[in-house]
Amino acid sequence: MTSATRTDETIRRDLIGALAGCVAEKGYAATTIADIVAMAHVSKRTFYEHFSGKEDCLLSLYEHVTGNLVKVIRGAGTAAEMNWKTLVTNGAAAFLSALDSMPEFSRTLLVELQGAGPRAFRTRQETLRRFARTIVDLVELGRASNPDIGPLTTSQALAIVGGINELLLQAIDQPSRPDRPFSALHGDVVMLMSAVLTYQP
Repeated sequence: MTSATRTDETIRRDLIGALAGCVAEKGYAATTIADIVAMAHVSKRTFYEHFSGKEDCLLSLYEHVTGNLVKVIRGAGTAAEMNWKTLVTNGAAAFLSALDSMPEFSRTLLVELQGAGPRAFRTRQETLRRFARTIVDLVELGRASNPDIGPLTTSQALAIVGGINELLLQAIDQPSRPDRPFSALHGDVVMLMSAVLTYQP
């Protein structure tokens, strides 16, 4: 299929997918527009009809994938009548499984975005806050049927998000275990969240 027969939505999807593939192969800094359009089978002119540059394409990829991850987490925690331990277990499992299902995006999301410039840094920070707000919302939703947990502050949720993010970074950069899935971190993630939720000062 040529770019002339593809829809704009399909071309954008192919371009951000091509960026993810190139980054996974050679890193963001070494990836060029020429690399992206070659993998997506479009012209540079077509690329610039959709994105202002490589960073714009990267941020579109990041926002698309993280938006889907937020939906996955919310979808796993919508049953307010469930025991909070089940909610935490299900939410962590859904999130980690979603990451495992898209290995071509993992390094872009976790590693490469951090060195992609000030705009990318700000986007990443806002995304981490978005994940934190999602956790706060889900905890509040579940408190009615789970009186043994108290309210979660945004700062506490950010601490959870930061801890999980560091676990993911450590996992992705273990050369001795390149095939270790993120799902292997499930127990650690559940323990971290449970410790914060049940903490009594």
